[in-house]
Amino acid sequence: MTERRPIDEDRLEPTAFGAVPAEQGWYILNLAQMRWRGCPGGGAFTSFESGPEPSDRLGIGVHILWPGDRPGYYHAEEDLEGFLVLSGECVAIVEGQERRMGPWDYLHCPPGTAHITIGAGSEPCAILMYGTRTDGAGIRYLPDPAAARHGAAVQRESDSPQEVYADRPPIVDVPSCWPPPAHSPSSSA
Repeated sequence: MTERRPIDEDRLEPTAFGAVPAEQGWYILNLAQMRWRGCPGGGAFTSFESGPEPSDRLGIGVHILWPGDRPGYYHAEEDLEGFLVLSGECVAIVEGQERRMGPWDYLHCPPGTAHITIGAGSEPCAILMYGTRTDGAGIRYLPDPAAARHGAAVQRESDSPQEVYADRPPIVDVPSCWPPPAHSPSSSA
């Protein structure tokens, strides 16, 4: 067994849209201070692993969805995903079934579960989202009548994110979204 080397505290680099870790050390950063990104209609998000080398095993962050926003299209991944609503409301469409979710509701999606979340209610919805990552795992975007009613389904099945998101506005840095503001900062992006 090798001798344990202490992990240094990371240096946080300020940007116009929040701080990002510079290396691979430990750090403490409030959600309001993190770098946020978004696009019109897709909400805004921050990733807890926004350093120079994202985790190859776990993706985790907070996504803010305003009413009608969707973080993507109805899809099934070969990895596990989970969604914990922190505040506000959303509609979850899971295997073609529409369910309303509110604060502290949790959606567990085993690998292969078709799903999408859509902002609902009158205020923004904050969701803690996480997913495991397996090298070579795929994703399949699926047509679905329930998701289509919310503008969250593709018309034809695809396994190409580049094809599915070809017409989506680019994801750009947006002002901090914590705590969730009443209006989407990405609406002007």
